[in-house]
Amino acid sequence: MTGTPRRARRTPTGTAKGAPRRTGAGRARRGRPGYDLDALLGVAIGVFTERGYDGTTMEDLAAALGISKSSIYHHVSGKQEILARALDRALVGLEAVLTDAHASADPAVARLERAVRDSVATLIAELPSVTLLLRVRGNTEVERAALERRRRIDGELAELVTTAQGEGDLRPDLDPALVARLIFGTVNSLIEWYRPRDDTSPDLVADALCAMVFDGLRRR
Repeated sequence: MTGTPRRARRTPTGTAKGAPRRTGAGRARRGRPGYDLDALLGVAIGVFTERGYDGTTMEDLAAALGISKSSIYHHVSGKQEILARALDRALVGLEAVLTDAHASADPAVARLERAVRDSVATLIAELPSVTLLLRVRGNTEVERAALERRRRIDGELAELVTTAQGEGDLRPDLDPALVARLIFGTVNSLIEWYRPRDDTSPDLVADALCAMVFDGLRRR
């Protein structure tokens, strides 16, 4: 059909009918760039990992984001809050893994294996933020708090090892704290080499890791 095209009818909010509306986190603030907090954190994590937290300025973050510093302050109070939120992405997931493991009534060795599998899945799902977490050195209060949370996670994993040894399912001659560090050290090594591919899915990685770890730990 030819003729003058019909004008798009407006809804009561002023949006053209049929045009996509941006809602929630995706709605751009009037006069602000289209970055929400999650997107800002995603870019900041990459910059912190590449340059180091101490070597990154707010100017660096603004340049990487392509926005002004004032636009960043629209979302956060400053660089420390960005780091805290970025590290929290990794820590919350890892803490949940151990919380779930402790809440189960299964034998400790089964809970330990599930914790290892879920740790692999969490690390891969949050690879950038876990990579940043493993790069911090405790130079700031935020970093020291994150390292303390990491130590508590190691301690909870060691408790599972101790319980599994007491139940007779794991070798009793290995130090539980050392076992916990070795397991998490193996899981954490994924940040150095893991890249998503069809032949290295998270499940395949977890299967291989658990076969290697638990065939060496279980009492025969």
